[in-house]
Amino acid sequence: MTPKNLRRWSWIHKWSSLVCTVFMLLLCITGLPLIYHHEIVHALGNEVEAPEMPVDTPRADIDRVVAAGMAAYPGKVMMYLSQDRDEPGMWAMTLGDTPRDKNYKPLLVDSRTAQLLPEPPVEGGPFMSMMFHLHVDLYAGLWGKLFLGFMGLLLIVAVVSGVVLYAPFTRKLAFGTVRHERSRRVRWLDLHNVLGIVTLVWLLVVGATGVINTWADLLLKVFQKTELAEMTKPYEGLPPVTKLGSMTAVIAAAEKTEPGMHVRLVAFPGTKFATPHHYIVFMQGTSPLTSRLQKPVLVDAQTEQVIASVDLPWYMVALRVSQPLHFGDYGGQALKLLWALLDIATIAVLITGLYLWLKRGKAAAAKPAEVRAEEAAV
Repeated sequence: MTPKNLRRWSWIHKWSSLVCTVFMLLLCITGLPLIYHHEIVHALGNEVEAPEMPVDTPRADIDRVVAAGMAAYPGKVMMYLSQDRDEPGMWAMTLGDTPRDKNYKPLLVDSRTAQLLPEPPVEGGPFMSMMFHLHVDLYAGLWGKLFLGFMGLLLIVAVVSGVVLYAPFTRKLAFGTVRHERSRRVRWLDLHNVLGIVTLVWLLVVGATGVINTWADLLLKVFQKTELAEMTKPYEGLPPVTKLGSMTAVIAAAEKTEPGMHVRLVAFPGTKFATPHHYIVFMQGTSPLTSRLQKPVLVDAQTEQVIASVDLPWYMVALRVSQPLHFGDYGGQALKLLWALLDIATIAVLITGLYLWLKRGKAAAAKPAEVRAEEAAV
């Protein structure tokens, strides 16, 4: 590592870090409550639960469930029907004035009695909604997502360049050393280096999965224009569907096509996840992995016949796997706690790095080149 290379890597680390630091702080702070989204929504009293009933209580016909939801809001159309594997006692429904209405109406229906449940707060209530949008799109839609994705790429550059600089400047120190006898700036530098190397793998994982998540809308459009368009080619030019088939029959056909899997989401014709002539039933497995890798089943909206059942392309698999990995919500409370602790450690890394840059001082110019490079690296 020559002095020239040190200066080059130091410049990369400094500016990639400085540009993304404020936004990374925002993402870490808003990401912390999102790790415990379910628990916080429950604590705030914003969670709706189905009433207790015997386990063997029969489930209501799904057409009755859909009819109950639509009767509550006459004139609206069905957009989505979904069920969480952990909440079998209720179906979640989304209705709108059109199949792509952005001002949609969410509601819950008991899966056993087909009775409406209390109306759920949108996105878990005002607080969780604000945390979600600040973390996902800065209230700026697709452009906000893509901007945060670019900040995530800068974070990865900052982490990689920090690793390159770590070895030359800590080769004479035992791992984890914080030199308390030195100046405050040196102590903060040691703390920054230690926390940075401890959170290294987590930062790369969360940064990379976060970047992939920001591309979700674009990846969905690619899927629609390639695999989905090829499957529905025979329906091009046909008039829109005016009468939909039985939801009970549609789901039964999907379950017969993919035995051993359960319905996660039904996208109705005309929505952004379906086509004007088809339902798309997203099936999920029962294991921690297969429950994330949903399999789409294409069903004709009038004949209720399965047209195709396909595996997701590799880029959609990457997206589906990255979403739970980003928030650590696939391994129970222990993994959530680990994710939260690493999130807090990352906040400390960002704050110490910002402090070191602000306090770099004018005296740095008079120091030897290697020392200047070391301080510029933080």
